Amino acid sequence: MIRKLAGKTVFITGASRGIGKQIALKVAEDGANVVIAAKTTEAHPKLPGTIYSAAEEVEAAGGKALPVQCDLRDEQNVKNAIDEAVKKFGGIDILVNNASAISLTGTLQTEMKRYDLMHSINTRGTFMTSKYCIPHLLKGSNPHILNLSPPLVMNPRWFKDHVAYTMAKYGMSMCVLGMAAELAPHGIAVNALWPRTAVWTAAMKMLGGGDDVAKNCRKPEVLSDAAYAILTKDSRSFTGNFCIDEEVLKAEGVTDMDKYAVAPGNPLMPDFFLPDEMIKGFDIEVTPAGAHQAQAEATPSSTGSKAERIFTAMEGILTDDMRSELNACLSFQVSGQNWYIDASTARPLKVAKGEADTKPDVTFICDDDTFAQIASGELKATNAFMGGKLKVKGNLALAMKAEKLFGKMKSKL
Repeated sequence: MIRKLAGKTVFITGASRGIGKQIALKVAEDGANVVIAAKTTEAHPKLPGTIYSAAEEVEAAGGKALPVQCDLRDEQNVKNAIDEAVKKFGGIDILVNNASAISLTGTLQTEMKRYDLMHSINTRGTFMTSKYCIPHLLKGSNPHILNLSPPLVMNPRWFKDHVAYTMAKYGMSMCVLGMAAELAPHGIAVNALWPRTAVWTAAMKMLGGGDDVAKNCRKPEVLSDAAYAILTKDSRSFTGNFCIDEEVLKAEGVTDMDKYAVAPGNPLMPDFFLPDEMIKGFDIEVTPAGAHQAQAEATPSSTGSKAERIFTAMEGILTDDMRSELNACLSFQVSGQNWYIDASTARPLKVAKGEADTKPDVTFICDDDTFAQIASGELKATNAFMGGKLKVKGNLALAMKAEKLFGKMKSKL
């Protein structure tokens, strides 16, 4: 087997865990030198992995590793990390801009410090790391820049619920659009890679996703295999592409996509930022952006609606353990009617119609039929959200915990 990346130096941001680490392990198996550029030097109790533990795995996989602490918000820190890489390995052949920050919040719910974090890491960090790596890539062998960022789909569906995050991720993709054209005469390829399905990582688990979410996802290997296929292509002929992992792998002759599933045989969730025609085939309904939202906000509930019957039954179902796990106030706008569940452990349990006395931690907006399907287990809240049937405002981690709560209650409703 020809090891196409043997001896080449690959600089990967955010490579201490998740997708970044999986790409690091993939290129290490090929004998690459891997620069693990990330912030984490001490393990997080809920988010395992450091630059040093990742380096050990890279070495065990057959590559050479350089763990380097790198804060993408700090210009001098980024320059120092690149200088260390060049000093250690003699140059840089490939840059993978993987590191990102996420907050799926609406405009009013997005704090400016969170906005600044996303744009400093996603857009500015990608631009800056590319800027300071390019002089070395110009001297590299078959040089590539690969950004883990989405196709530029200008559909309001992908902006209306989390415009700040979308802008930050699209900024990474705009780097691809511009730099691919700018650097083509110099033989440096610049491409984007994005998953067609949700990908299960430790970070996703920490946000509140459980086994019920994981089984509808693929493993990070689907992206690392696709990344390898891209990074081994001729840099002068393959550039300026917005690649989707599944399409890349099928073009490489991969026919068994089930091997990438966390739980083969289960329906998969589509990822964000896909064009409508690519979402077809998933176990969700593709709808015009905002269609369900307009229905949910404009159509009042009738007396005796499905939602009313569910909320009436809910107070007797919520156990102390469920309240302890949730410990939050949930607000619901169902076909124009307001409901809330105050399950904070600091206050008496209350399930009622109307607006909550306290500020809700998360708000769900949908129509009556969608709410009934979610409560009964016919439709996962995550799938409803991805398909445009459900809008979520506020704390995403709590929203995912609430989905697990419904999962426990569905057999009792």
